[in-house]
Amino acid sequence: MSQKVADHILSRLREWGVDVVFGYPGDGINGLLAAWGRADDQPAFVQARHEEMAAFQAVGYAKFSGRVGVCTATSGPGGIHLLNGLYDAKLDHVPVVALVGQTDRSAMGGSYQQEVDLHSLFKDVACYLETVNVPEQLPNVLDRAMRTALSRRAPAVVIVPADVQALDYTPPGHAFKMVPSSLGLQGWSTVPDADALRRAAEVINAGNKVALLVGQGAAGARAEIEEFARLTGAGVAKALLGKDVLPDTLPYVTGGIGLLGTRPSQDLMDDCDTLVAVGSSFPYSQFLPEYGQARGVQIDVDPNMIGMRYPFDVNLVGDAAATLRALLPLLEAKENAAERHEQIEKSVLRWWEVLARQAELVEADPINPQLVAHTLDPLLPDDTLLTVDSASVTNWYARHITMRGTMRGSVSGTLATMGCAVPYAVGAKFAHPDRPVVALVGDGAMQMNGMNELITAARYRDRWSDPRLVVGVWNNRDLNQVTWEMRSMSGAPQFQPSQVLPDVSTAAFARTLGLHAVRVEKPEDVEGAWREALAADGPAVVEFLTDGSVPPIPPSATWDQMESTAKALLKGDPERGHVISRGIKAKLQEFLAGGDPQPRHDR
Repeated sequence: MSQKVADHILSRLREWGVDVVFGYPGDGINGLLAAWGRADDQPAFVQARHEEMAAFQAVGYAKFSGRVGVCTATSGPGGIHLLNGLYDAKLDHVPVVALVGQTDRSAMGGSYQQEVDLHSLFKDVACYLETVNVPEQLPNVLDRAMRTALSRRAPAVVIVPADVQALDYTPPGHAFKMVPSSLGLQGWSTVPDADALRRAAEVINAGNKVALLVGQGAAGARAEIEEFARLTGAGVAKALLGKDVLPDTLPYVTGGIGLLGTRPSQDLMDDCDTLVAVGSSFPYSQFLPEYGQARGVQIDVDPNMIGMRYPFDVNLVGDAAATLRALLPLLEAKENAAERHEQIEKSVLRWWEVLARQAELVEADPINPQLVAHTLDPLLPDDTLLTVDSASVTNWYARHITMRGTMRGSVSGTLATMGCAVPYAVGAKFAHPDRPVVALVGDGAMQMNGMNELITAARYRDRWSDPRLVVGVWNNRDLNQVTWEMRSMSGAPQFQPSQVLPDVSTAAFARTLGLHAVRVEKPEDVEGAWREALAADGPAVVEFLTDGSVPPIPPSATWDQMESTAKALLKGDPERGHVISRGIKAKLQEFLAGGDPQPRHDR
């Protein structure tokens, strides 16, 4: 029997090492689905509940595996639904390939059912976009999509009309206007030239107080960053997507930066005379040193991301690890390195004490949301994969969860889209079926789409050698992050018609799927519930009734700013009394913490 184009697509994916494709069926990809049946489900087809979730699952798979995530959808609405996940991949620099169906070629241009101009739809999001019109275009189009997604760390889209999928496959011939192809993409590295490295070293050597800012582009450069810090005495702050680049147990790691960051990171930036940014496009320049305060060096593999965010003196285009290895021999060891690290460590330990006090001593009704993350932190296995949604829960993850061992974590960093954490977790679980995965989610995101993806987790639970996939839900009956943004940025009180959520129990829903589930209504039950979920023999949901009036106070917040927010609350915010009371108590913990700081956890 002749091989069809759809058969060849799956065969080529297998040759590329693709082991799973996330998708949802539809008649625009019927040819592919039939080929999957002939291929004994290789690569495995994972059925999401929605095409957007399939795209998020591909993003999660790619983020935690380092390989290309692949998703598929039918024509028309199926392709449209992929967009949010593909934009998430684009903005967070993640390699994803989408295989999208299209109406038969004979019907195109005839306003046929589900006919959408897919090239116009995907042209902004895709780094490579092509429609396969004849069999001979394969394998070149698919190979280029895979290579381009990997090399540019971005989504690529391959459109295959339904009738083309069913054609007999014919390879490109050795003839005019035929484009042959080949498999594979070998590793490579980019290093700046010697003169650029010399100029960067001069800037760093001239400084006395070096601050290092690392992002996800510094992943894989841990040894080089540690040596850089040892030589220069640099403190290391981490952008949100770079949270897992270095463990928080290192004495000179100050944690996150910005609104979701730490006081030691802000102090580091306020006090430095030299800023070195590695693999980060952290966009909030107000949290970086004042212009003119510090000289700067940026290292990034992508020339398009160079020279932004801060007036750097030297911009180095290169792979983070390779560039740092070339730079290190040019750096002079600073005499005050050990002393500076000791000062940074004391500051960090004191900050951990502040966070502990805010989590444990600030009363809430019924549960302080900080306590939920703070309690989880020491319970997490050292090889946990953490996925986090875009919500007020992101604050608690950024501040209270400390990275150690081989822990990994990710969020929708730049798009900051809601609803990503549970599908990310499914994708992460397929990338690493032998590791525990924990998703941290707000009730808004769970009601948006997370509850549906619990169905997916329940369906595929037997595919994972480590059964642990824990979904922690902060149920505060409020779209809390937006509520706080309205208060602090717009000076507007909570608008209940848009912000208040129905109290839907995720735990109760999870039980209908046969999942282990706990609903926690008292602070004294928080630790036991986390332990129970982490010990479950399959996917588990632990839902916490948390207080939306506990404010996510930025570490740089002043009393004047808090007073300004309080005045906005007095305009008629229904939670104004609780918000002001809990905000003052939380801020007070920064002044009450003191004494001889102790390590946060016995690692």
